[in-house]
Amino acid sequence: MRELILAVFYWLHLVATVIWIGGITFILFIAMPAAKQVLGAEAGKLMGEISKRFTPLANYSIIFMIVTGIALTSSNKWTWVLIIKHALVSGMVAVHFYRGLVLAPKIGRAEAVSQKIFLQKLSLNLIKVNFCLGMAVLFFSGLTSALYR
Repeated sequence: MRELILAVFYWLHLVATVIWIGGITFILFIAMPAAKQVLGAEAGKLMGEISKRFTPLANYSIIFMIVTGIALTSSNKWTWVLIIKHALVSGMVAVHFYRGLVLAPKIGRAEAVSQKIFLQKLSLNLIKVNFCLGMAVLFFSGLTSALYR
């Protein structure tokens, strides 16, 4: 029974990871370039709507990742890898909530076009940072799996 519970937690952990990192990848490499190509200056409106729909999924994924990650940590003997992985995930969570709770409202309130463009570029760069952190998290997940065998 313990193995079944661990398998379900691992599955939920992976689903949450795929949703969050997959969503970042989709936004960064598919939605944003396509929106800019088709809509030009109006791309920001579409990306705002995509963000409104993706953010709740990302938030729930973060919660599932934390809850299941805590449960899975107790079953893993590679503590040093998990410490690195958890530090990277903490960075991702911080960037995610900074973008949503601090930066997005600043962009909305920005009156000067130059300030709005600067903040939008910062937001895009933070998405890129989260993508890189996410790839590193996946690497350490693979390392944990390889070491656990």
